[in-house]
Amino acid sequence: MEKRNEIPVAEIQSLTDLVAIQSRAVVSRTLIDQKAGTLTLFAFDQEQGLSEHTAPFDAFVQVLTGEVEITIAGIPFRLVEGQAILMPAHQPHALRAISPLKMLLFMVRS
Repeated sequence: MEKRNEIPVAEIQSLTDLVAIQSRAVVSRTLIDQKAGTLTLFAFDQEQGLSEHTAPFDAFVQVLTGEVEITIAGIPFRLVEGQAILMPAHQPHALRAISPLKMLLFMVRS
């Protein structure tokens, strides 16, 4: 089948197998990068994270494995496997893995 970006079309994928947790690191893999948005898979070792920043687009986070604290506009949210949250555009947010973590981030550009 034809490949579109980093993930083949019409082929079943195990997302948790597409990225590995590395010691004291944050690993990312962009699966789709289109005009309308991006789909990025992340792996964080425990206590790793992303410092506070803003983005010009809404971003949807889906926790695949592990536990994470996401702070949005100063409010902390604790998410576990199977949970998701929408981070609004132009609001400061940060992330810290409470345990080794794999998550999917969908950035909506339009």
